[in-house]
Amino acid sequence: MGQTVTAYLSVRGAAEAIEFYKRAFGAEERYRIPNPDGRIGHAELSFGDSIVSLADEWPEMGVLSPLSRGGTTVSLVLEVPDCDAVFERAVAAGASIERPLTDAPYGRGGWLIDPFGHRWSVMTPNPEFKPEDLA
Repeated sequence: MGQTVTAYLSVRGAAEAIEFYKRAFGAEERYRIPNPDGRIGHAELSFGDSIVSLADEWPEMGVLSPLSRGGTTVSLVLEVPDCDAVFERAVAAGASIERPLTDAPYGRGGWLIDPFGHRWSVMTPNPEFKPEDLA
């Protein structure tokens, strides 16, 4: 088996977050495991070939969302064929713009903050880009 890294988000309102990610980014829900207290203990979404796991906050275990911590320290990068369309759809679904869409040598993209405090860099990469182009 190979090695993978999967983002695992702590969310205040995981059920609502799942619906947001489906509307905004076209995520597909793989499954969710509800807890008897109503919180989602674990869920998995697919974004194309990538998996993102998420669960409700668990303050009793120190697992808090960006909304409880006062911001996020991580950005998720969503590479798509048409960042303009995805950006517009995400804003319409409730995301706020942190950095507007711009063109750069590496591609076109911008930053969004989802309603749950997570930062998403939505971008369409430039297939011709080489890192030495920035040197």
